[in-house]
Amino acid sequence: MKSLLLVLSFVGGNFFNRIDPNVTFLNKALSEGDATTVGTYFDNTIELTLLDKQTMLKKDAAVVALKEFFSNNKPRSFNAVHQGSSKGSASHYTIGDLTTAAGNYRVYVYYKSVDDKIVIQEMRIEK
Repeated sequence: MKSLLLVLSFVGGNFFNRIDPNVTFLNKALSEGDATTVGTYFDNTIELTLLDKQTMLKKDAAVVALKEFFSNNKPRSFNAVHQGSSKGSASHYTIGDLTTAAGNYRVYVYYKSVDDKIVIQEMRIEK
């Protein structure tokens, strides 16, 4: 019985340490306009679309661009309206509405689980 409990605790512990695809950090960081926190999850290179400008940027440059966007569009709230994942894959997405002082935007974030860490590969903020 003790060995069964030991095995279950090991398996259960690994199971619950998996990534939560709901990524609550993203909702909070976008609501607060915290580009630094969002950027910590960026891949080394990310496809970033801000309004009508789509670019492939290195992680640091993407954080700077997102900070500039937030300085011109002070976020008031972010509401995730849809989240999902690709079947049989570690790919996930979140779609939400960003309300700012300058207007409302639709946000799309595509990310993967890599070595049990979230890696954002694409982010779009569109009118």
